[in-house]
Amino acid sequence: MQNLVAISAMGANRAGLIEPIVRAIRECGCAIAESRMSVMGDRFAMMVLLGGAWDAIAKIENMLPRLAQELDITITSQRAASRQPAHNLMPYAVEVIAVEQIGIVHQIAQFFSRRDINIEDMYSGNYAAAHTGTPMFSLHMTISIPTNISIAGMRSDFMDFCDQHNLDAIMEPVK
Repeated sequence: MQNLVAISAMGANRAGLIEPIVRAIRECGCAIAESRMSVMGDRFAMMVLLGGAWDAIAKIENMLPRLAQELDITITSQRAASRQPAHNLMPYAVEVIAVEQIGIVHQIAQFFSRRDINIEDMYSGNYAAAHTGTPMFSLHMTISIPTNISIAGMRSDFMDFCDQHNLDAIMEPVK
């Protein structure tokens, strides 16, 4: 049985920051099962799920406070378990483009939450529209729709919601 630990790290962005973190992971004998890394503003953010033998996981957990201090970043960790496959869920991709406005993410998250639809992955950003410079917002998410929900009805409800909030959106199955 493989042991898992989820780790998040955040600090000031600078060149070469990822290398000492992944070196420590390798030296402890852990493998990176999943990872997300991004620069947001002037901050570096990283989330990794590590797998390994119990002693390798214990070793990386013990090393994290020293690594955080050496790199001047914040690191947190939590033990994790393998995700159990859900055979009654269908993955769908949702893309939204709109004029930037406060509360868009909350409104969309609330729409899906009220229907017991889980958001599996999400990223968003702002940009200036070509030619006009209008502040724009873009969002991509992957959701898991229970198989007992009508896809046609869900898509129709979501498109009506987007029309009401002046959002341009696409919802399609993940292939």
